[in-house]
Amino acid sequence: MRGAGDELSIGERIAFYRQRRGLSQSVLAGLLGRTEDWLSKVERGERQVNRIDVLLELARQLRVTLNDLLGEPLLFEEENSDDDVPAVRDALLSPQRLSRGLFAEESAVEPVGVGRVASVAEEGWNQYQNGRIGHVISVLPMLLEQARLLETGVQARSADRRKSLAVSARIHHLAATSMSKIGEADLAWIAAERAMRAADGSEDPLVLASAARATTHALLVSGKFEEALRIGETAARLLETEVRNGSPAALSLVGMLFLRAALAAARRQDRKAAEELLTQAEVVAFRLGEDGNHWQTGFGPTNVELHRLAAWLELGDPRSVVERGAQVRSDSLPVERQVTHAIDMARSMSMVARDEEAVGLLLRAEGQAPDLVRHSSVVREVVRTMYRRSPVSSGKSSPLMALAERCRAVR
Repeated sequence: MRGAGDELSIGERIAFYRQRRGLSQSVLAGLLGRTEDWLSKVERGERQVNRIDVLLELARQLRVTLNDLLGEPLLFEEENSDDDVPAVRDALLSPQRLSRGLFAEESAVEPVGVGRVASVAEEGWNQYQNGRIGHVISVLPMLLEQARLLETGVQARSADRRKSLAVSARIHHLAATSMSKIGEADLAWIAAERAMRAADGSEDPLVLASAARATTHALLVSGKFEEALRIGETAARLLETEVRNGSPAALSLVGMLFLRAALAAARRQDRKAAEELLTQAEVVAFRLGEDGNHWQTGFGPTNVELHRLAAWLELGDPRSVVERGAQVRSDSLPVERQVTHAIDMARSMSMVARDEEAVGLLLRAEGQAPDLVRHSSVVREVVRTMYRRSPVSSGKSSPLMALAERCRAVR
């Protein structure tokens, strides 16, 4: 159930699912190739599992999803509003999407206009990059319905049809990225698949490459790292001609595809592949020559550096992340990217027991984008870990305690 058990740690969830399967600690530890003592410490919260490939193997042996262990998705509630994710689900799973023949009369309904829908979609992207994920979720149902009408409405001239499909792909990309951000893996995958299908119909390689980027997001949040790596590399080859011609849009999209593929490689503990892909992205960023934001990518030299730090973190090197991250300024990037970097840095600092600095980073990030911080399973686990090892004398009025309550990290 969404929102249930938010206060449980990863270790407590492992224990719960292990007991539900009727496995003893010794049996599960044996299946993992670990010691019973290791598993016991993980379940008690005395040892943290910081490698996602280990969590994936735990999930596989327990027959649950990665998101089950991470405690995602969290019930998403923006201040003064209800949880809008069910409305997004309804829009993605609308019966009218199943058949044009069955719903022929409704297929004759015109959308409000492709230009106007495109403008609203781009504003949604701007809000996403500004960290207002709650606002984006609230407008997605309307945007997804308009995308459906654009795709299934009265047949227009082929050029208009392709433009309509391109706008639909952008809307579904936004939906996939937003759902990935809050851990709704299944919805992210549905939206990404529809983004790819619409992009195919648009016959625009840039639209298709952008939709492929959405697919890598959905695959990463589902723990499908090899598939994400393959999609990213394949889509990058699609734009070889545009890249040779120096198109800023193509350079930005290819650069981001390399970065997403690098993160996928890092999560499956393939250091060599991750470094090679980061180097390829670095070359593309050098050609672009700036921290741009073509196609809402936020791509450029700085974003390459932030992804390098994220990859190092996934590869189990938090000390290098802390040392090098202190020299990186992310002010030139969209707020969403700045906050994601701050969360990575806070997680790294927590792993090397620099809790006070980690809390300060999270509080500043929360000030920039409250939704992104308070509804992050990564933040929740980091905050819970720091809270449990903080001195009792810190009291319930401490900034850490207050943050833990806002993130639902404690009961």
